[in-house]
Order: sequence, then structure tokens, then C-alpha cells
Amino acid sequence: MSAADVLDLTTMIALVMLGLSLLISIVRVVIGPTLADRVLALDLLTVLAMGFVGTVAIRTGLMLYLDIAIALALLGFLATIAFARYILAKNLGKAGKNDR
Repeated sequence: MSAADVLDLTTMIALVMLGLSLLISIVRVVIGPTLADRVLALDLLTVLAMGFVGTVAIRTGLMLYLDIAIALALLGFLATIAFARYILAKNLGKAGKNDR
């Protein structure tokens, strides 16, 4: 078994595991009991997608995919910040209504 065969096997296993993790995370987004759980699952989806893209980059040898992973990381970070601000504003609105 050559090094290329080992690389192909390990990247295939990694892609399968990342795919299963993506499916499980999507289930958490759909049935998450709270909004915070859904936001955390969306953040996990972003991280898993970055891992998926990175693994595809290793498998194909095209490092262009790493630029996609960097852009995806930036989008995931900004989305998490936006959701956190939304949750904070929602909680502050509830606190303001209770003070009246």
C-alpha cells in the first residue's frame, strides 16, 4: 500500500465522518430546543463545512479550496456575531418589559 493509497483512504474516511457529522448537526438545527442551541449548531455546521472543504482540498490537490474555507470561516464568524447580537437584543427586550 503506497502513501497515495493511504491518503486516499484516510481522506475518504474523513469525508464520510464529516458528512455524518453534518447530518447530525442539521438535525440539531431543526429540532434544537432553544435559539442558542440552533445558533451553536449553525456554528458547528460552518466548522464542519470548513473541514469538508479542507479535506477535499487535500484529496484533489487544489489549494484553491482553502480560499473557500477561509471565506466560509469569515462568514461563519460574522453569522455567529449577528445571531449573538439578536439573542442579546431579544433578552434585553424581555428584561425591559419585565421592569415596567
